[in-house]
Amino acid sequence: MSRSRRDYLWVILFLIVFINGFEAGGYQASLWSIGKDFDLSMSSMGLFASMELFAAMLAPILLGRWADLVEKHRSISVMLCLQIGAAFTVLYVKSDLLFLLCIFFLGLTTGALQFIAIAAVADAYPVSGRKKVAYITTMYALGALLSPLLVDFYLRHGLNWRLLFGFLGACSVLCLAGMIRSGSAVRELPDGRSGAAEGEGKFVLSAILLLCVIMCIYVGFENGFTFFVDTLFTDVLKASTGKFALSLFWAVMIPARFFVGYCSRHVKKILIASILMIPCIMLFLTSLSNTTLVLLLCIPLGFASGAIYPSVLTIMLPFAGKSTATATGMITSATGIGGVIFTAMTGFLADRWGMQAAMLILVSFFSLSLLSALSVIRLSDRRKTG
Repeated sequence: MSRSRRDYLWVILFLIVFINGFEAGGYQASLWSIGKDFDLSMSSMGLFASMELFAAMLAPILLGRWADLVEKHRSISVMLCLQIGAAFTVLYVKSDLLFLLCIFFLGLTTGALQFIAIAAVADAYPVSGRKKVAYITTMYALGALLSPLLVDFYLRHGLNWRLLFGFLGACSVLCLAGMIRSGSAVRELPDGRSGAAEGEGKFVLSAILLLCVIMCIYVGFENGFTFFVDTLFTDVLKASTGKFALSLFWAVMIPARFFVGYCSRHVKKILIASILMIPCIMLFLTSLSNTTLVLLLCIPLGFASGAIYPSVLTIMLPFAGKSTATATGMITSATGIGGVIFTAMTGFLADRWGMQAAMLILVSFFSLSLLSALSVIRLSDRRKTG
């Protein structure tokens, strides 16, 4: 028992995900200053932004199986070393091409550390893993929410944008030291109850693919909405509160994910309810011209959206067997694919039929998500009964 009192592996893993969310949000908030420093055009700034997203999407495709084979504790340490090197190199780099290379490695390590840390939590805590998996997803959202505020603060006080990467490197050093000291031993012993021994089953590809479909469509909607909600307010509603609506949408995701962790036994019902709520809210939201009502609807919309990711990860655990990093990597890859395709689709449709119609078309894909969710729940129930 004394060992369990000294256990802090979950704290380190939570911090890793928080720091990577912080880097992602901070990089977005720093992009204008970076572009000014390197004398970039808008097209070049778009390239700088997309390089990190591309690398983050590539990470789970390339590294998911590797993380399962070499052991997650070791793979996290390797990724942290790469991240430390790239982050501290950015502090001194003057060439825009070398900076872009560093951003690629930061995106790669950010994407890898997120899904491997989630898988490591599930493996190390087979009893409380369901709750911890839901809670760890809040850390990325919290980091992405807080970092633009800090970046805005120090930029307004005359400090350089490179401070973000110095902070990232220093925190990664702290996390690496914590990983080395904590060790890789399993922290809990499965007690034989339902959900306690997730890693003992077989890898069920069909179930993981169904969950990938859900996440591809959900993240596609999320990106389409968040990238264009400010445009919706500015061009359609003629209001200046679009950025506040965006912040509100992200902020309510945090309590939503804590809610999923607290009610982890009911994740199937929560997932179905969320998939149904999002199109219903969007049907109402896109028909309104009152900016206050649209702003208020961003609260339930963000809450329903925030509940999907931890619900999918929790449902995934019994189907992943011992290949939790592979399964989490597949799901993370699906989110990247959805983000790229649906975000581009939103802009394309908005040019032709208007922003409100584009968002309605976007949420129509949730019918496919509903079918996938019902199918994976049927598979889960069949495994329990037979």
